[in-house]
Amino acid sequence: MKFPINTVIVLENERVLIESMHKMEHCDVLKKIAIGHPEILTYSPSEFHTEALFHSYMNQALDQSKAGQRCIFRVYDKLKGEYAGSSSFGNISDKNERIEIGWTWIGKSFQKTGLNRNMKLLMMEYAFDQLKAKRVELKADARNEQSRTAMEGIGATYEGCLREHTVMSDGFRRDTVYYSILAGEWPDIRRKLLLKIR
Repeated sequence: MKFPINTVIVLENERVLIESMHKMEHCDVLKKIAIGHPEILTYSPSEFHTEALFHSYMNQALDQSKAGQRCIFRVYDKLKGEYAGSSSFGNISDKNERIEIGWTWIGKSFQKTGLNRNMKLLMMEYAFDQLKAKRVELKADARNEQSRTAMEGIGATYEGCLREHTVMSDGFRRDTVYYSILAGEWPDIRRKLLLKIR
């Protein structure tokens, strides 16, 4: 596997357009979502519900991108004609042929509309079919039932819970649950996902 760091990546289907971001001006279209809907960040270890926090969060993500650790995307809902939020590839390991999909946040009005499922399908197609990854990882706060249901809904397998794994912005130590999809499982999962989004 060889992830193309600092390359513009565009993924698209009939419902969603995902574009990698490499400059702060690419991120600014997402600012009103993060600032206007702080409740979507309830389970995020990072705060970015003010303009200053948003720019700090995005600058850190862009720095991680330049270092080859992360690829951050903006997500455009073609059905609504609006930017909906963000997601990322991270914990990229070319040697171990694995990648994580996460850091996902989308506005309330886009949730439970099928947007996230379309987005995850495109990202997994890229990971497995283009990069030839052997493993895609996902994780969430153990309390985040909505995210856990979404991961299970796309066919990811629960692998376990890491207790008191991550410190939240308020000092709380959250338990983190891990899920994964393996390359050998991908064809069947892809077929089932395509049936669900049509």
